[in-house]
Amino acid sequence: MLSVNEALSYKEDAIGIGRKGTIDKPYILRAPFWTVDTLFYAVPENNNNLNFVYDIFQNIKWKQKDESTGVPSLSKTAINNVDVLIPDYKEQKQIGDFFQDIDHLITLHQRKSFLIMISS
Repeated sequence: MLSVNEALSYKEDAIGIGRKGTIDKPYILRAPFWTVDTLFYAVPENNNNLNFVYDIFQNIKWKQKDESTGVPSLSKTAINNVDVLIPDYKEQKQIGDFFQDIDHLITLHQRKSFLIMISS
């Protein structure tokens, strides 16, 4: 990889997923973002909610799509061949927001547990 002068997205958030190594740990990329050559990213198209699509990415068994004999690897073809059923945007947003709220609550409890642990 050489150098990058501009972000891949300045306005739209996306989902990042490892092309090599951590292929089973997708995460949300907040704009602006840049990537390296071992990371794919997916910007949800119109009428698709980022949090809902992220939840889908988290529930795909990516390691079963591993195409390597060594370091776990994914290809665009393997990712594009994943079929999913997607409800309308309103339902996606409700589901995505619900899971985002749960993730936030889990994070708060983890922080609280950590603070209790280090103060003991």
